[in-house]
Amino acid sequence: MKIKAVIWQEDNVWCGSVPALPGCHTWGDSYEHLLVMLEEAVEGWLEVAGDREVLSADKQFVELSL
Repeated sequence: MKIKAVIWQEDNVWCGSVPALPGCHTWGDSYEHLLVMLEEAVEGWLEVAGDREVLSADKQFVELSL
């Protein structure tokens, strides 16, 4: 899966936000740490969103490994 993130450095901290996932933001002590944190933030966001989604009887969730 590919997803775009906006990253920037602010006060010696690397910050990141994923525009496609409202509220998905994180930070890291280094660029490399930020990338790890972004991956975890996206995974967590998707997991929580899937748990909160209410589907009608004619729809179902499936998990995809990409």
